[in-house]
Amino acid sequence: MTRGKQKIEAQRKNAEKNQKSKGSQFEARAVALKVTCPICKVQLANENQLGDHYSAKHPKEKPPSNSE
Repeated sequence: MTRGKQKIEAQRKNAEKNQKSKGSQFEARAVALKVTCPICKVQLANENQLGDHYSAKHPKEKPPSNSE
């Protein structure tokens, strides 16, 4: 019955591993989103995405400078 014990141990280890990875990602998402569009308040990860966002969503507006 050695294999039976190994199976039970493997199931226990997998259950512990899966429990650790589950959960909300709100905190990680909030840390990653650093730039906010001043017009529509959408959150973006960096200045390059803000420039792309302006050209796609607000073509008549000029993107803010990087100093803001």
